[in-house]
Amino acid sequence: MDPIASFQVDHRTLRPGLYLSRRDGSVITFDLRFKAPNTGDLLSNAQMHSVEHIVATLLRNSPQKDAVVYFGPMGCQTGFYFLFDGDKLSLAQAVALLQDIFSAGADWQGEMPGKSAAECGNYRNLSMALAREQCGQYARLIRGWSVEQLSY
Repeated sequence: MDPIASFQVDHRTLRPGLYLSRRDGSVITFDLRFKAPNTGDLLSNAQMHSVEHIVATLLRNSPQKDAVVYFGPMGCQTGFYFLFDGDKLSLAQAVALLQDIFSAGADWQGEMPGKSAAECGNYRNLSMALAREQCGQYARLIRGWSVEQLSY
């Protein structure tokens, strides 16, 4: 079998950041690394779940919502994938959108979106404080990030 693209990235040297992972037709995948792989420093389930709820909600309510295909966690617990329609959003616009969304997540003052038994099968491990903390750390990391920095 052919190895998948993400397995061809040397995870021993990969650092937290924002990367262009792949293009599939008009769908572009960004790799949002929060933690350095292979360090044992992983996002907890509650951190991942909480960031997923707030960021997915903010993305799907943004002016660019029609370009959003998917936002969700990586199985390795080091970050997230963001998939978007490259016909509707340029790489630079996608970077700017993520900078805005993570800043908004860090500053969020409302309740956690989807935090009820009716809305989420694991609603008990959601924490707005954890979401704000992780969004703030990532917002600071990618502040000033450019298209030229998207390569692994």
